[in-house]
Amino acid sequence: MTNIQDIFKTSNVAVVTGGASGIGLAAAKYFAGRGMSVVIADLGGDRLAGAADELKAIAGEENVMAVETDVAIKESLEALERAVLQRFGRVHVLMNNAGIGPETSIFSPQANWDHIFAVNLMGVINGTRTFGPKMLSHGEPGLIINTGSKQGITTPPGNPAYNISKSGVKVFTEALEHELRNIEGGKISAHLLIPGFVFTGLTQGDRSEKPAAAWTPEQTVDFMVESLERGDFYILCPDNDVARPVDERRMAWAAGDIIENRPPLSRWHKDYADKFKAFLEQK
Repeated sequence: MTNIQDIFKTSNVAVVTGGASGIGLAAAKYFAGRGMSVVIADLGGDRLAGAADELKAIAGEENVMAVETDVAIKESLEALERAVLQRFGRVHVLMNNAGIGPETSIFSPQANWDHIFAVNLMGVINGTRTFGPKMLSHGEPGLIINTGSKQGITTPPGNPAYNISKSGVKVFTEALEHELRNIEGGKISAHLLIPGFVFTGLTQGDRSEKPAAAWTPEQTVDFMVESLERGDFYILCPDNDVARPVDERRMAWAAGDIIENRPPLSRWHKDYADKFKAFLEQK
C-alpha cells in the first residue's frame, strides 16, 4: 500500500479537473496546503482566475497554474498535459473531478445525453488515458482519483444520462485499478470517490445556504484523505443525513434485484416498498 505522505508533499504535482469550485477546489486547496504544486483545469475564465488567486494565497504564485480546459474534448486534455509537463515536469496526483448534472429523461434531446457522457464519462476516461502513461513512466508514487456518484451504483429513477455516466466511471475505475496493480514496478493506484450529498454548484439549485443534510466540499475532501490513508479504493462518503450503513443496505438491495430476479429499480416499485423498508431496518 502506498504511503500517501510520499505523494502529498512539497515538489510533487497535482492536477484537478473541475478545480475552480466545489469538491475540486477544496481538493486543490488541500494539495496546496501540503506544499504541492497545483494545476486546476476548468471552464469559466473569471471563476478559474478567482480560484487560482485563492490557491496562490496558500501555495505561492510559482506553485499554481490554472488552465482553461474542456474535458469533453480530448485535444483540450492533451493540451493541458503538455502545458503541465512544460511547467512542472511530471504529475503525481490526477483528480478527474469535472462533472455536470443537467436533468435528462430517456427521450431527452440527443445533445443533452452526448454532453453529459462527454464530460462525466469520457472526461474521466480521456483524462486518465492522457496523463496515465507518463505518470507511470516517471516511476514515483502517485494517485488517480475519479469522482463517481452513488447514483452510478443505485441508479435511482430520474436523470438516466447522469446515472449511466457515473456508473461508467465506477466500472472504468475498477478496471483501471486492476490494470495498475498488475503492472510490474508500477507505483500508481486508482481510487473511486463516491460523494454523499455535498453543497456545491452542482447541487445547490436556487438555495443560497447549505442544507443541514449536506456536507461541505471540505468535509468531503477530509474524508477522502482519511480513506486514502487507509488505502481504500471505494471512498464511500456519508453526509449529515445518510450514514454509511444506510448506503450499504441501499447498494445491497440494488444488487439483489438481479440475484432475486426482482423488477429493476424495485426499491421504487410500489409492490416492493414494504419489503425494502423492512430490509433497510434489519440489523
